[in-house]
Amino acid sequence: MRRHWELDGAVWQPPGPAILFCPADRPERYAKAADRSDAVILDLEDAVTAEARPAARAALVAGGLDPQRTVVRVNALGTFDFAADVAAVERTDYRVVMLAKTEHAHQLDRLAQVDGLQVIALIETPLGAVNVHEIAAHPRCIGLMWGAEDLVAAMGGRSSRFPDGTYRDVARHVRSVVRLAAAAFDRFALDSVHIDIADVDGLRAEALDAVALGYAATVCIHPSQVPVIRAAYRPTDDELDWARAVLTATSGESGAPHGVFAVRGQMIDAPLLAQARAIVSRAPAEAE
Repeated sequence: MRRHWELDGAVWQPPGPAILFCPADRPERYAKAADRSDAVILDLEDAVTAEARPAARAALVAGGLDPQRTVVRVNALGTFDFAADVAAVERTDYRVVMLAKTEHAHQLDRLAQVDGLQVIALIETPLGAVNVHEIAAHPRCIGLMWGAEDLVAAMGGRSSRFPDGTYRDVARHVRSVVRLAAAAFDRFALDSVHIDIADVDGLRAEALDAVALGYAATVCIHPSQVPVIRAAYRPTDDELDWARAVLTATSGESGAPHGVFAVRGQMIDAPLLAQARAIVSRAPAEAE
């Protein structure tokens, strides 16, 4: 039997690999953020002080960004601001929300009461990480994101990263389980922000690793990070050439593989065929 909170119609997918946070109380930045990224997350939570949130909600309602390229991050369930955030979203055309500090699947039921609302669950607490699989399984969950800094802070820690900028083991573990849970339930996964804006090499390395693990996009906090992320997600010419050769060798680009076959001296089976399709799917439209 179909449950009342299951979605009808198209499920939102990230329109590109670089998704940019924008404080919801800065409406003068809305259009600029949209122009410089593939999608915008209008943030009612961490980027906005408690005193500024009523004005931020008013700006959200008055704003006119493309709903297909806009996500709204609402405060966690149980906070003073949650109900007001959801009420503001209901007054807009935005129908994709990110639920901060998601910890249980049943928390998505409240958002499911809004007709057509689709939820990206933000996993950024120990309890959320432990329950990520049940959260991903919720019918209104369309994707997952994870957050390192809130996670470590909730554990009483000091930093999610080693001095060289790489993630500590706990953060890497949560990054992995979020990706696994998303894949297990056919949800997309968004990689966490790289807060050191000047560390371009570190951002590039993380974005390349996100691509290798099948992340759909990387979230960023500054427009300067967008081109770095886009370049990392874009297949190289050699990758595209190989992928297209593999797909051409099948019964058609969307056809099923006819067993194991060879392309340029390499044995190709179903997993490599799937990788070839993933590479082609990341190619810019003008390259197709």
